[in-house]
Amino acid sequence: MSTRRSFLKQAAGASLAVSTMSSSAASYARILGANDRLGVGVVGLGRRLKAFVPPISSTDNNVDLLYLCDVMKSQRDNAAGLFSEHMSHDAKLENDIRKVIDDPKVDVIFNATPDHWHAPGTIMALKGGKHVYVEKPATHNMREDELMVAAQKKYGKVVQMGTQQRSSGHTIEVIKAIHDGVIGTPYKAVAWYSNNRGEVPVQKKAPVPEGLDWDLFQGPAPRREYTEETWDYNWHWYGWDYGTAESGNNGTHELDVARWALQVGYPIRADVLADKRHFHDDGWEMYDTMEATFRFAGNKVIQWDGKSRNGYQTYGSGRGTLIYGTEGSVFVNRNEYRIYDRTGALVKSYESASQEAGTALGGGGDMSTRHVVNFFDAVRGEGRLNSPIDDGAVTMAMVHYCNIAYRIGKGFDIDDKNGRMFDRDAMSLWGREYEPGWELTV
Repeated sequence: MSTRRSFLKQAAGASLAVSTMSSSAASYARILGANDRLGVGVVGLGRRLKAFVPPISSTDNNVDLLYLCDVMKSQRDNAAGLFSEHMSHDAKLENDIRKVIDDPKVDVIFNATPDHWHAPGTIMALKGGKHVYVEKPATHNMREDELMVAAQKKYGKVVQMGTQQRSSGHTIEVIKAIHDGVIGTPYKAVAWYSNNRGEVPVQKKAPVPEGLDWDLFQGPAPRREYTEETWDYNWHWYGWDYGTAESGNNGTHELDVARWALQVGYPIRADVLADKRHFHDDGWEMYDTMEATFRFAGNKVIQWDGKSRNGYQTYGSGRGTLIYGTEGSVFVNRNEYRIYDRTGALVKSYESASQEAGTALGGGGDMSTRHVVNFFDAVRGEGRLNSPIDDGAVTMAMVHYCNIAYRIGKGFDIDDKNGRMFDRDAMSLWGREYEPGWELTV
């Protein structure tokens, strides 16, 4: 008699490597039966951890938390304590994602590592036969976009990007209304994010913090000595080895909503105006303020307004998206929407009880829970992903265009069929340098 594991292996081997965008629920059902209990490993136990506690601990979702993995011991201990408040089962604590992937009992991986680990960890997990929920930004560069999409198609597993607003009930409702013509033909979207981040220490060499596996933290990134304040959060702003600046850190969300509303793919042109505007002598090594403009075929436009260290609220909100159409406009953020006619009169409004409306770090809420449940459902063959990686990769391209244009000091034209840039300097940043032995392959 064949075991569940042998069935999974056989089914996975027989499944076609197809896109999550076009795959039916039935195709996933061949991989994993709808009533099976899912073995879960959570990798990266920082600020997004609390978002995973409700869906993983809920008995309704029929999952078994097998691993809590992080390169920092204190993070592992904290995560164990947090989950113990909600679950009686103790997960195994591990510092190396490769050991989690190697365990055949693990069906799905939550990849909430730093940015530079998202694509490598996800591709490794796909090769290991795992489904993956990968936090945004899903990739560090354009080449990783290509590789992650190729890996998903090759191995036929479910990959959900953590743009949780795709699972927001009121956002789904108003985007459908836009697509149905409530504001006529949408032609422009303005997306923004504001925060009041303070000074960042100038990097200086320091002993590796107790409990941190610094070599494994770096992983695919080129090796360097540890610098103070790096591992916990400031890696976002300390150059390009690990982070993707605020465009990747938060812009991913609103840019994704803008693309979704306008139903556009790759742009044909990207231009940015960006600089470090605050605390000129501190350790922040990239822009903290950016205005980006993306032009699309059909004369559509998306504009990005990112303010990392100026907390002024745009249109009365710290983050959100405004969509203009020929017959009206829509304002939408994480907890509300407002529909206006062409004269500016309010037509309809809705305010949700979402706990994820603001710009505060960490935590989670109903939106994140629904996004994870949507992922579990797709793994079981019971639904379609709300944010499949082949679509998410196009949103990620906009993030990378922001950063590339800033780094080379100019805008560029883009092939909207494949996302490649018609600029030699821009194409020089298509990929990145990897530590020898960590190069990505599919």
